[in-house]
Amino acid sequence: MLMRSPLATHLSKMLFLTTALTLSATASAQMKDTAGEFSDVTIESSVLEPEKLAVPDDKKLTALIKAPEGFTVEVFARNLVNPRMLAVSKSGVLYATRRSVGDVIMLKDDNGDGKAETVRTVASRPGMHGIAFDENDVFLITVNDVYTAPVKEDGTFGPLTRIINDLPDAGQHANRTLGLGPDGMLYISVGSTCNECQESNAENATILRASKDGISRSIFASGLRNTIGFDWEPTTGTLYGFDHGIDWLGDEVQIEELNHLEQGKRYGWPYIFGAGEFNPHINPAEGITLSKWAALSTEPVLGYTAHSAPMQMAFYQGTMFPSDFRGDAFVAMRGSWNRRPPSGYEVVRINFEDGQPKAFEKFLQGFLLRQENGRYGYLGRLAGIAVGKDGSLFVADDSNGLVYRVSYSGEVNGSQSSLMNTPNTYRELPPSKIAIELLVAKSPAPIELNAIFADKKPIPLSYAADGESASPTLGWRGAPEATRSFVIIVDDPDAATPKPFVHWLAYDLPGNLNHLREGLPNDPVLSHPKDAKQGMNSAGSLGYIGPKPPVGDPAHNYHFQIFALDVETLGLDPGMTRDALITAMNGHVLAKGQVIGTFQREGTR
Repeated sequence: MLMRSPLATHLSKMLFLTTALTLSATASAQMKDTAGEFSDVTIESSVLEPEKLAVPDDKKLTALIKAPEGFTVEVFARNLVNPRMLAVSKSGVLYATRRSVGDVIMLKDDNGDGKAETVRTVASRPGMHGIAFDENDVFLITVNDVYTAPVKEDGTFGPLTRIINDLPDAGQHANRTLGLGPDGMLYISVGSTCNECQESNAENATILRASKDGISRSIFASGLRNTIGFDWEPTTGTLYGFDHGIDWLGDEVQIEELNHLEQGKRYGWPYIFGAGEFNPHINPAEGITLSKWAALSTEPVLGYTAHSAPMQMAFYQGTMFPSDFRGDAFVAMRGSWNRRPPSGYEVVRINFEDGQPKAFEKFLQGFLLRQENGRYGYLGRLAGIAVGKDGSLFVADDSNGLVYRVSYSGEVNGSQSSLMNTPNTYRELPPSKIAIELLVAKSPAPIELNAIFADKKPIPLSYAADGESASPTLGWRGAPEATRSFVIIVDDPDAATPKPFVHWLAYDLPGNLNHLREGLPNDPVLSHPKDAKQGMNSAGSLGYIGPKPPVGDPAHNYHFQIFALDVETLGLDPGMTRDALITAMNGHVLAKGQVIGTFQREGTR
């Protein structure tokens, strides 16, 4: 949880105010009056879509683009229709996904003149968008599916193998991206289905973490509206991502958020944005306030001009650019439609010092023009960023169908220190016993716990992840008279990792309760039983998640465990981890009991 003192909150708000004033000459407060549970707010917003401009001559086009001294911008390839995400293979070949075409193209500079002579489709699937390389393998992602394929010596791809087929359905944000983390795992961005809403699928508006075979995955970070661009800071292995702000909150609101993405943390959306500011249009589920949601959320480390639309992001580890660029990040800003004047239509550099982001700096400009008639026009809407093997920078324009190459011909000062990834992104939990073996009860008499399934018998499909993932009916008796509250913990000790895999944490259940109905909502605080809280399962979501063992595993045993406590509340916030819950329960357990259900998956994942 992010803890903020009044001074820290004040300094954070000053940072965002300073950023907005620096980046926008017309910054002004546009949300007036009171935002909260009963909002009374006036918002002024804009729809302003610049006109697409085409300049067919390469030299005339690049002459309009402004780059720092010593840098040269050239057209690497034209007539590509819709190049979106870019990636460079181990051998140095550039690839671009084309969402509207539904394919991946290989762009080869055969003669070393800085232009692509070969443009060839190497993979095709509808909605192809994200791409990442892992040595001689490539990973590709569409809306619902993740594929992998070997990369052949000539740069083409071998047959595609689908490793994930059940990512959440899309909506407003269908552009999935993925990357290989320094821990050897796949990280997948799944945007929200909407501008602002309460998602029914916990995997929307998240970064997921998955094994490279696709067998297992969990939510790494949540509350992220649409983090298309993310990458790992090369000296620390720390993950950063640039999230798209909410539309229709005003020309200057919501800022685009650069987040330090950490395992298990929430980043505010859809209720909180910026420096703990309340979205006036939407409230959390009953039982948790906007203030509490803000306290449970992590604020961004930097904010950029609202509606700039950050796209792909890449840290620079090349040797062509001056040495002070090493370890900085580049971001393609596709540009606004919801702001007056327009923002974005540029490439931005994020300056890092000692592994920490410090400030933004405009790197490529000139793509947005004010025409003689006063209307705005654009030369490009930038989407993809990738660093070439020679240290040059590639930039994709998905509107006019171009890829640019940025090179540096000035003097390279200073030493080019080696940058190494340190995999500190994910903390693997050590194996543990199931909860009932860790917690000592004051009474030797067990609680009799009964479920919709018999002890050590199969769990019906409707309570499994492949079914409805509904929490099962539970009933119990035999709790001591002194019981003030109950806790439910569901562990799977047969999972490979984490061990055990946690499927449900429910705590502060009233002491006079003797059953739970099936199909409880996955809210952080329940309205019935009133004020009962739910913690984080091992999939990274709140509440109950049904069994989903790997296909081919023998049946796993799912331990539904109940604990009677001598306190009405453990004093914990909703969304706690199993370790935090067990620590708080120590010394308060009056009695305990369990029922074990089994489940084995059949067919293909």
